Amino acid sequence: MSFPNVIVGNPRNNKMSFYMSVKEEQNKFVEQFTEFEEWDDKYSFLIKMGKELGELDSEIKTEKNKISGCQSQVWMHAKLEDDKMIIIGDSDAMIVKGLVAMLIKVYSNQKPEDILSSPPEFLNKIGIDKHLSPTRKNGLGAMLKQIKLFAVAFKALSDNK
Repeated sequence: MSFPNVIVGNPRNNKMSFYMSVKEEQNKFVEQFTEFEEWDDKYSFLIKMGKELGELDSEIKTEKNKISGCQSQVWMHAKLEDDKMIIIGDSDAMIVKGLVAMLIKVYSNQKPEDILSSPPEFLNKIGIDKHLSPTRKNGLGAMLKQIKLFAVAFKALSDNK
């Protein structure tokens, strides 16, 4: 089985050489994810994305960057660069790390206001909410909430300049 090439980004340099809107990233992910009919293949695709993400440096894996509400350990960190949010993340569980990679693919390198105005409809389209355990679903919600909190904070900073 071959997987479509998905550039998730390197956590040390998460800039992309081209720009796609949040909606375009969501649609592209839906297109790639729905190429697989079986959920085992979809999970394998997520795991592959997680492996491509790499590991975060230990100075990022702190309590401050840990996402509460996740069954597994998940860390996310964001910075604002050239008016765009750069998100990095990691997890100690393979599937969850794939979920982190999916969210980074969609939301990193985006303007905070674009993130805030783009609901995560793609998650319903790919049907992942029906195939995650309740604790993983809660964790995914916690990760999305953290990304929105990053966006709110960075938007407030930008608005006050």
